[in-house]
This record gives sequence, structure tokens and C-alpha cells, in this order.
Amino acid sequence: MEERTMEQAMEAAKGMTFEKFWALMMADRKVREEAAEADRKVREEAAERSRKIDLQIAELSRNIGNVGNVLGELTETMFSGEVWKLFNVLGYPFTKSGRRIKFIKDNKILTEADFFLENGEYAMPVEVKTTLDKWDIDRHVARMGIIRQYLDERNDRRKLVGAMAGGIVSDEVFAYALQQGFYVIVQSGESIKLAERPKDFVPRVW
Repeated sequence: MEERTMEQAMEAAKGMTFEKFWALMMADRKVREEAAEADRKVREEAAERSRKIDLQIAELSRNIGNVGNVLGELTETMFSGEVWKLFNVLGYPFTKSGRRIKFIKDNKILTEADFFLENGEYAMPVEVKTTLDKWDIDRHVARMGIIRQYLDERNDRRKLVGAMAGGIVSDEVFAYALQQGFYVIVQSGESIKLAERPKDFVPRVW
């Protein structure tokens, strides 16, 4: 087998001059360089496409975030006009209403309420969401505790009750909010209203 391979090699080498050998070497080198260049271009084009896609995704995410912010602003604006009036018939004649009230201690924002309704006896932080979910309710429970401590440190003994407001509120989320002792405000046509509560509902007082 090796003898046949040697014979074939010797036969192929017949008539081979240095010039022909050098030409073959150069041709092989050129092919390799062209292949490498083609591979480099393919990789560069792929990297450029990937970069453009990343930029498009980032832009889309930014736009989605902006849309979310706008919807949030619209939702808060919709609820801001009449929210305090809803509680008059429930025995909460609020005399003051503030939007985006920050609770600050030692130059640090402890928490913030979308709306803060108050009078001499009661204070009510209201959290507003375009779509209300359980996570929002849990966060509001934590917020109520922070505000309670904040008021206590300032000898403010007013009763603290809470409310949640949402443009979209599922039955499950509504039930969960009631379990936590919150009033729930929902959209009703072009206005807002307090969602119907069970007769045995008792608001939680912090």
C-alpha cells in the first residue's frame, strides 16, 4: 500500500519545476487568505446585525417604559379629581388631599403615597395602579407600616386606613385587597367609584 502511494507521488511529481511548485503554493495561500477574509466579513456582519438588534430591543424597551409611565400618569390623573369625595358617606370627611406625598427622614425618602387624604382624625394613603395586582397590595401593606411608624415618631395619633385604586382590578385581586383591609376604588365609565364590599367588611386600622 505504501509502495503504491509512493509511486503515485513520484508519478505526480514528474515534470514539476520549482516555478510550478511555487505557483501552486501561492495559489493555495491565496485561497486560504480569501477564505479567511470571507470568514472575517461574515463574523463582522453578524456582529453588526447583533448590535443593531440590541439597539432596537433597547429602544423598544424604552418606548414600552415610556408608554407605561404615560398610562400611569393618566390613571393617577383620572383618580385624582374625586377620590376624596368617595369617602364622605363612609364617615371620612377628608379636608386635605395631597398627591405624591413623600415621607422623609434624615434626608432619605422612606416611602411615597400616590395620594394622601387626611383630616383631624384619619389619614389615608391611596396607591393607584393602571393594573392592580397582589404584589402592589403587599407593597402597600408594607407602606402603611412605614407611615404608621413615621406618624408615631411625630406624636401623630390619627387612625391610619388604606385604599387601593386600579384601572383594571380582577376579582381575585379585589378579594385579596379586601382581605388586607383596604378599600378598593375602581373605574366606572368616565368616573370612579368605591367597589362594592361584603357587609361584614371591616377596614384595617394601622
